[in-house]
Amino acid sequence: MAARKSKAVDAVANLEQQLAQLKAQLAKARVAQAADAQKAVASLTKDASKAAAALKSAQSKLAAAAKKKTPASAKQVAAAKAEVAKAKKAADAAKKAVAEAKKQAAAIKAANKLAAAHDKAVAKAEAAVAKRLKAASKKAAAKSKVAAKKAAARAKLAEKKAAARAKAAAKKAALKARLAAKKAAAKKKAAEKKAAARAKAAAKKAAARAKAAAKKGSASAKKAPAKKASAKPAAKKAAKKPAAKKPAAKAAKKAAPKKPAAKKAGGKRGRKPKASAPATPA
Repeated sequence: MAARKSKAVDAVANLEQQLAQLKAQLAKARVAQAADAQKAVASLTKDASKAAAALKSAQSKLAAAAKKKTPASAKQVAAAKAEVAKAKKAADAAKKAVAEAKKQAAAIKAANKLAAAHDKAVAKAEAAVAKRLKAASKKAAAKSKVAAKKAAARAKLAEKKAAARAKAAAKKAALKARLAAKKAAAKKKAAEKKAAARAKAAAKKAAARAKAAAKKGSASAKKAPAKKASAKPAAKKAAKKPAAKKPAAKAAKKAAPKKPAAKKAGGKRGRKPKASAPATPA
């Protein structure tokens, strides 16, 4: 399509160039035609002048022959009259030719004048059209420039808005990230605090259990010898006096001092202290 378009534009340009050349040739031909017409008029005018001079000479000869009164003068008069008629005919023809030539020259001059006026009007119209086209192209260029400027301004504004939106989104995201980080740090701190509290409580409980177990073990170790020591006299007494077992045991329980039970850590679930073994009666 582009090749066809370029060829068509070239053809139009070639035709316009040929038309300009033909116009130049036509103008030259018109000038040459007018010059030839003027030359023809001048030549015919010379011929007419010669014919008029010949007519005048014939008329002079006729007048001279008519003055003579001799027998031969009649023939001379007749010959002079014939010569005058011939010269007059030639002079009239020359005059007519000059008139026709002048008329043709005037027509050529008028046609050339009309063609010149037409060419001038065409040139003026073409100049006006070219001026209007130039003004229109200038106006279109100005419009396109303004449109390009407006488009650039719109693009710049859109870019500025996009940058502002991106900045706001980044700021919002950073704020969200900071809040999330604060929340995560607070959660972590709370979890660590809870874990530390649980570990501390577990350690305290373990320590209390260990202490209670140690106390229980020492109390059990103390109870075992006392039980053995009390069992022997009771066995002896039972062997000797079987009826007096209960009062002796009651007296031993009353006489033995009571020991406090070990406390358990935590304070939530306390165990009842066990009664210490009765001491051996004295």
